[in-house]
Amino acid sequence: MSKVAVVYHSGYGHTQRMAQAVAEGAGATLLAIDAEGNLPEGGWDTLNAADAIIFGSPTYMGTVSWQFKKFADASSKVWFTQGWKDKIAGAFTNSASINGDKGSTITYLFTLSMQHAMIWVSQGLMPSNTKAAKRDDVNYLGSYGGAIAQSPSDAGAADMSNGDLETARLFGKRIADVAAKYHR
Repeated sequence: MSKVAVVYHSGYGHTQRMAQAVAEGAGATLLAIDAEGNLPEGGWDTLNAADAIIFGSPTYMGTVSWQFKKFADASSKVWFTQGWKDKIAGAFTNSASINGDKGSTITYLFTLSMQHAMIWVSQGLMPSNTKAAKRDDVNYLGSYGGAIAQSPSDAGAADMSNGDLETARLFGKRIADVAAKYHR
């Protein structure tokens, strides 16, 4: 069995719910980046020991939160030694709008992973894009690069789409399955 870590920042609880769903699917350890942009005690050790790291951030103003960016910048010490080279990687994000420029956040997280010489895993789910599709269907928003979710700005984290959360859970499972194959 591979070790998977989910490192994320959540401003209002929506991204935390996604992180919990991803972690459930992956059997992963959750590492929340706090309001000051810091990892919990032992967080860097957990990431360094993981076979796979799944990154998560809300999409704010077209990219990751400043707290996640602070974490990413701090990871340059690991980058310098290529400490995460060949670890499996993936990412997820949430925003209030259907589009919300989530693609640029996923691209940022992909780029961070590529700088660390990690191996990116795609969403791996076909989109629910027929006339019969419903908002709570899996991959309703149609992402390939990572798991994405949409939460109206006036809806609390408890009101998130079950389809988005199931998409996140399945994404976590996919990452864990790929990590298990790769790190035999």
